[in-house]
Amino acid sequence: MFFFLLNLALTDLGSICTTVPKAMHNSFWDTRTISYTGCAAQAFFVVFCATTEFYLLTIMSYDRYVSICKPLHYGTLLGSRACAHMAAAAWASAFLYSLLHTANTFSLPLCHGNALGQFFCEIPHILKLSCSESNLRKLGLLAVSACLALCCFVFIVFSYVQIFRVVLRIPSEQGRHKAFSTCLPHLAVVSLFLSTVMFSHLKPPSISSPSLDLSLSVLYSVVPPALNPLIYSLRNQELKAAVWRLMTGWFQKH
Repeated sequence: MFFFLLNLALTDLGSICTTVPKAMHNSFWDTRTISYTGCAAQAFFVVFCATTEFYLLTIMSYDRYVSICKPLHYGTLLGSRACAHMAAAAWASAFLYSLLHTANTFSLPLCHGNALGQFFCEIPHILKLSCSESNLRKLGLLAVSACLALCCFVFIVFSYVQIFRVVLRIPSEQGRHKAFSTCLPHLAVVSLFLSTVMFSHLKPPSISSPSLDLSLSVLYSVVPPALNPLIYSLRNQELKAAVWRLMTGWFQKH
């Protein structure tokens, strides 16, 4: 789990470093421009980090499944070599998908201007600027993305259905609590990641507006990577004690 958390932390760091520094630069220097190459690079790394994170969260659900449902086989099924291979597969497949996704998007001619109402180069908004003749390529890209996301989502749901079936059969309350405590941080991170992305991209057009789209882009690209370390760190007793001391000290002052 800690090996996969290291990989997840790297994707979170990459996601924030891809979007926030450029947004801060534009804000400080009162500019709204980005080069075509810079926009393509930013779009690539945003997709790369988000896809890698989703793949890693899927692998981590399998890690939780094996540790709870097949604890005696954990060392065999998830040894150091197997973990390294799965992490490498996640990074490599995300890289390939992001490369194809970005190349397909930026090969389309932009016929509706070059202004994006976002704080970073987001592919769905770039596609809105392309010509209508490219609808078939857009639909193909959307179908591939939907299939990959659905497969990962189904795998996560299936893993946790099996986990909950096993945990609910544990006779002791302490044992059930310990098992649930190992799963809740992962479930919280998955829920935060999926809910923000899905609401941002699948919201009804009737409620869409430039300000709302901008707020949702900030929400799913910055908030989950920033909160993931905190969610997983809350299992650390020393960190919880430090947060509690900080909160009680603040309340006593005020």
